[in-house]
Amino acid sequence: MSASRASPAGQTRSYGSGARVLSIGIASTGLLTFAYFSIASHVLGEDSAKRIDLLWSVMFVIISVIYRPTEQLLSRTIAERRARGHAEHALRVPMSIQAGFALAFAVTAVALKEELIEEVFEHNAALYYVLLVGTLAYAASYFARGWLAGHQRFGLFGGLVLMESVSRICFALAVALGVTSGQTAVALGIAAAPLVSLVVVPVAFRRERRERASGATEPHVEPQGPITADEADAALAGPGTEGVQELAAHDDLSLRRGGGFAVWVAGIMLAEQTLLNAAVLTVDATSGSVVLAGIVFNVLLIARAPLQLFQAIQTSLLPHLTGLETTEGHEAFARAIRVTILAIAGFAAVVTIGLLVVGPFALEHVFFGQNYSYGRIGLALIGVGMGLHLASGALNQAALARDRARAAAICWLVAAAAFVAWMLSPVVSDQLLRTEIGYAGATAILGLLLALLYRGGARGRRPAPGPAPAGELEG
Repeated sequence: MSASRASPAGQTRSYGSGARVLSIGIASTGLLTFAYFSIASHVLGEDSAKRIDLLWSVMFVIISVIYRPTEQLLSRTIAERRARGHAEHALRVPMSIQAGFALAFAVTAVALKEELIEEVFEHNAALYYVLLVGTLAYAASYFARGWLAGHQRFGLFGGLVLMESVSRICFALAVALGVTSGQTAVALGIAAAPLVSLVVVPVAFRRERRERASGATEPHVEPQGPITADEADAALAGPGTEGVQELAAHDDLSLRRGGGFAVWVAGIMLAEQTLLNAAVLTVDATSGSVVLAGIVFNVLLIARAPLQLFQAIQTSLLPHLTGLETTEGHEAFARAIRVTILAIAGFAAVVTIGLLVVGPFALEHVFFGQNYSYGRIGLALIGVGMGLHLASGALNQAALARDRARAAAICWLVAAAAFVAWMLSPVVSDQLLRTEIGYAGATAILGLLLALLYRGGARGRRPAPGPAPAGELEG
């Protein structure tokens, strides 16, 4: 029996509607996150606001590096199996990986408790506990995101991230309205947000059970026969990803294969967070100004907010591309990437022009209320870098869909290392301008490397699936 394949038109509608629905939720999330830090900057002093910025930077680096790999693994694996007609998806391996990452964080955080309180959070123990509780809570939140993305439950995915941002900003608003006060009250929103967001999970499970009971899910596709060890080795070693995909359709995800994917994606996430946060940390460590790190954080929010919005496209793009690679071949795959890159280019152009025209005034007088003179050219460079970063994210999802996580991770790590080296060099004395130049340059390197990887991966791809039986490996 061959796996049922969705039509190209049906897949396009599913991807397009999913991306639109998810974009609404994550666009709102990005705006609310920006508003959270804007309110915190207004209601707290500069030093307290800087510590909130630092708390978020540290937490976001950690959760992105240790939890998003499992989200991506779940999304890709479930989408691939659904494209081949499977209704059951093994969760034991992803759950074990996620639990292992969470346990490793907890052990490390407890061991470094005094150092984190004294050195990172400047003797504020409450911020340490927000980091500990919030990071552990995000383990469940990101696992739920991967499950929802793989099943293309984009409405519920958008609801999850929207609930997270709404609950977080409520704490900042409570301080602004005088209901409560202080840095700790604002920071508690960061810990509460992932816990509140999980209210959508029971809804998703109930809907899944109803659909299974009504027979609405995909029929399970039986293998054409047992896969031998030699066939498995050939599938994993062969060119492209068709062999890996075919083997995955017959066999549960192994800890070795899933763990390897997660480790390389963790490297990608570490590199991405380095691009977004290394400047804040290096400036905080080397600058004589107590507020300059907060200024750098504010500028990089220009990139972070659209990147958070683009998570909607990335989240829907990975399962979509995985399904296309499995069922439709290279042409449909390349078309999806091309349309995404063109949309990013248009968006980045608008943002960059806006930063040139009104960027300095908006940052100084509207968003953050800090007496600091921002440069137009530097802000425009952040806009250009943001566009390159978004385009790199699309090319990265193409690499993950083709099971090229290791090669993609090397591209990201090279760009991140170049950025850190630049930030530690005294070539440009103005550290904010150094950040702006370095971010644009590092994302240009990243985009070039991932574009070369994409072009190389496109060679030899099949133009469309043949009529071969589902059990036959394609070489």
